[in-house]
Amino acid sequence: MDFAFLDPDFYAEALPPLLRGAVATVWVSAGAILIGFALGAALAAIATSSSRLGRGVAATYVSFFRGVPLLVQILLAYYALPFLGLDIPNTVAGVGTLGLCCAAYMAEILRGGLATVSPGAVEAARLLGLTPAQTFLRIRLPIAARAMRPAIVGEAIMILKASSLVSLVGILELTRTSQALASSTFRPLETYALCGAIYLALNFVLMAAGWERRRA
Repeated sequence: MDFAFLDPDFYAEALPPLLRGAVATVWVSAGAILIGFALGAALAAIATSSSRLGRGVAATYVSFFRGVPLLVQILLAYYALPFLGLDIPNTVAGVGTLGLCCAAYMAEILRGGLATVSPGAVEAARLLGLTPAQTFLRIRLPIAARAMRPAIVGEAIMILKASSLVSLVGILELTRTSQALASSTFRPLETYALCGAIYLALNFVLMAAGWERRRA
């Protein structure tokens, strides 16, 4: 049996660049999740408003970004925007598109959470003199986010895994680092196994954060 995959020298050499790639993956994912939550909250507010036009715009946005594969969205942002005269860095194209796609899913998650907010809480906020925007930000959104926390954590995990797609536009995150390392060392099995273990560890951190918050 070949035990070459247990070579400690290889792992000592491979781990530092992969960890640097993991840090880049965390930054890419965190940026996309923040964009997705902020924009998703705005879309959820519009989708539950009394404006027929607003609801239509929100529904169209969600349908597009949930209906078109994320890979196609990233490639469109990377190639189509420069063609239209918008020359943006590959990091902006990758993280921005990932965030826009995340927003479509966050919007639906938060829209479901907003349905759990009792009319009494909204009426109490109105009697206290809060504006509709303040009521949404201080009352409705926190209640919705708390109710939908497991789904939000699940979406964050999906974005972390989907961040590997930005490697196709030249962002040196974990997957692209693994590809370069596998090519230079001619040890793809060990490299991708280590890459998968790092992704798994990052996902466990996200899941643990969600569990901790539920207990708090």
